[in-house]
Amino acid sequence: MTDSGGAPGAGKRWTDLRKRALSAAVLLPAALACIWFGAESFTAMVALAVAVLTWDWVHLCGRRTRAFPGLAVPLVVLAAGSLAVMDQARAALAVLLAGSAITWLGVARMGRRSGVTQPARRLAAGVLYIGLAGLALIELRYDNEAGRGNVLFVFIVVWASDIGAYMAGRAFGGPKLAPAISPNKTWSGALGGLAAALVFGGACALAFTPGAALASIAVVVVLVGVASQAGDLLESAIKRHFNVKDTSSLIPGHGGLLDRLDGVLAAAPVAALLSYALGQGRPLWGWVW
Repeated sequence: MTDSGGAPGAGKRWTDLRKRALSAAVLLPAALACIWFGAESFTAMVALAVAVLTWDWVHLCGRRTRAFPGLAVPLVVLAAGSLAVMDQARAALAVLLAGSAITWLGVARMGRRSGVTQPARRLAAGVLYIGLAGLALIELRYDNEAGRGNVLFVFIVVWASDIGAYMAGRAFGGPKLAPAISPNKTWSGALGGLAAALVFGGACALAFTPGAALASIAVVVVLVGVASQAGDLLESAIKRHFNVKDTSSLIPGHGGLLDRLDGVLAAAPVAALLSYALGQGRPLWGWVW
């Protein structure tokens, strides 16, 4: 999610809008096509995204993915994802948890042996941070009856929240949302993001289930939208911890893939938990009041 900044000078408010629009024009159609055309194409997209996300994370930790200990992060996450594709969700989660613990202990031990401090906790945290979101997305899409609509709904809510926060924050400014974490984010941006999510997420839900209860849709949009914004704040805290502006310069106007998918990384597990509570074959907004 973008920084929903305060109110800079009129000439500086929208200086990065063109770069962001061009990046979105390239990325969004490809993502939507993968979501729409089936679980296999979506899985390929998730696998590619996970590979890039782990590359971003390992480099943030000052390591390389070509050799241990950095290589442990993509290996564990992709192994768990492979089990999820084979409909072994519990085994995938167990691999993810065990892999994170082993990475932490193993890297710490390597550090003690070599006398060089290794980023054990950081690398292990990346396994869970990226891996849980990857598993959640796979599980959501592999529900053949409701998977397409649920995943599309999650992405639309996250994107709408992101764009709405950017536009409202730049236009209105005002009180800061969490100045100690991200001094550019404002309450107007957060509320604008939720308003946009309600409009576009609601439209998506009604397109798939025209008779759905508006109250149910609104509750789920708010839950997923708030999770997305929390993910954005978490990413800001991570970058502050590492003392970097962007996780990388991979995507013009957006930084690294971690910068671009921060909302998805937090929203996907929340949506997967909702889906699990509802049971397979039901839309995320299919609650009965």
